[in-house]
Amino acid sequence: FDLVTFSGGKGICGPQSAGVLAGRQDLIRAARKNTSPNSDSIGRGMKVNKEEMLGMMVAIENYAKRDHDAEWKEWEKRIGIIKDSVAGLATLDAEVFVPEIANHVPHLRLKWDAAALKITPAEVQKQLRTGEPAIEPTPSGHDELIFTVWMLQPGEAQTVARRLRSIFKSAAI
Repeated sequence: FDLVTFSGGKGICGPQSAGVLAGRQDLIRAARKNTSPNSDSIGRGMKVNKEEMLGMMVAIENYAKRDHDAEWKEWEKRIGIIKDSVAGLATLDAEVFVPEIANHVPHLRLKWDAAALKITPAEVQKQLRTGEPAIEPTPSGHDELIFTVWMLQPGEAQTVARRLRSIFKSAAI
């Protein structure tokens, strides 16, 4: 890639309103011409304040020091907790996958026969969203639910697992 962008939030754990542009030096120089002090440029609306710059610098320094192998193992453990909670449900297929580009972390895809389990993915999503605590699966197709765990705090995978199991049990009654 000649240029790439990264969100400042999410995995880097920096300011949500900031990001990083990295790539070829000539293209970075061209991009800089589209921001302050060239205020009549296309980049006017994307100007970054000093606090966001400092926040990104600290976030990147901290990111570079993290144990990414241990982090990955923790994400796999969390995915496993959620996957195990729905194991054994008739017609339910639980697939762990990692997207090639964006959000390159373990995801869990759940697909099932809505007639057999007496509940649709949209109904499960609504119950997760409106329950306590509110849980929002990753946006996906109408016939599946996708979960990511990399932004969950310790213990929250168990909460997602309990809620999913409870919703499927209630639907079967």
